[in-house]
Amino acid sequence: MGGPIGDGVLALDVGGTKVATAFVTPDAVVHRRQQFATRQAPTGDALMAMVATALRAAAGGHAVSAIGVGCGGPMTWPDGRVSPLNLPLWRDFPLRDRLRDVFDAPVRLHNDAIAFAAGEHWAGAGRGHDDLLGIVVSTGIGGGLVLDGRVVNGRTGNAGHIGHVVVEPDGPECACGGRGCLEAVASGTSAVRLARAAGWLATPAAGGVELAAAARSGEPLAVAAFERTGRALGRAIASAVSLLDLSIVVVGGGLAQAADLIADPLAAEYKQRAGLDFARQPRLAWAALGQDAGLVGAAALWLAGDRYWVQR
Repeated sequence: MGGPIGDGVLALDVGGTKVATAFVTPDAVVHRRQQFATRQAPTGDALMAMVATALRAAAGGHAVSAIGVGCGGPMTWPDGRVSPLNLPLWRDFPLRDRLRDVFDAPVRLHNDAIAFAAGEHWAGAGRGHDDLLGIVVSTGIGGGLVLDGRVVNGRTGNAGHIGHVVVEPDGPECACGGRGCLEAVASGTSAVRLARAAGWLATPAAGGVELAAAARSGEPLAVAAFERTGRALGRAIASAVSLLDLSIVVVGGGLAQAADLIADPLAAEYKQRAGLDFARQPRLAWAALGQDAGLVGAAALWLAGDRYWVQR
């Protein structure tokens, strides 16, 4: 069940603040990409209707043979009922079944960070590596694992969820109910919130883009926010590499566009924390596919399903 289906598949990438759709061909080329903000939808059903409209546009008038989906978690897998932490419009939402009913086509749905990891392993920075951790740093932080060349699902389909590894035991509260999680410290949303709490003065609408601009201009509190983000990521990555004996870690997502502000503190913290010889060796890389990684990985659930859609 790993070969191409027709000339490609529809791909859907659902994050906390935005949704992207596209048609992806077997050579991992993205066509007819669209993106919209989830805040445009007043209800969960309205968001579903917007997703369906965008997917029809991505299909370009052609019959839909299959749909691959990456969606924020947690979720029930492989049933495809989703409850993304950062998308409260959907709670126990039957996304897979709704898509299947609308398009009369088979649907494979997985965690968006697992789709990201699959995309970068299949066609991005992780090509040629058997053991990879992909980390998405955006509204939240998610992770996906490829070990021995195949996606690792875990018991519930949420394996690799590095965003909820504790990096500051006495740190800020997290949306998951814990404290000091990587997501609570290093996500784009958290970086902005913590900078404001430290005294960063910005307009109420200012977000990660504005925080990055302030850091690049030398604003101390903004610089400190990205240094804290980088250190937290380095700490979590060092722990993951020591646990899993990885060969590469690929970081992407919206906040990766501020790689110039994050890379040095991340690398310094990683070097300090990765004490064992084997843990010093893995490559740290930024996503080669950019914002298309999740779409390519969602498509890979079909187009390279022998590696990325592994069901017990």
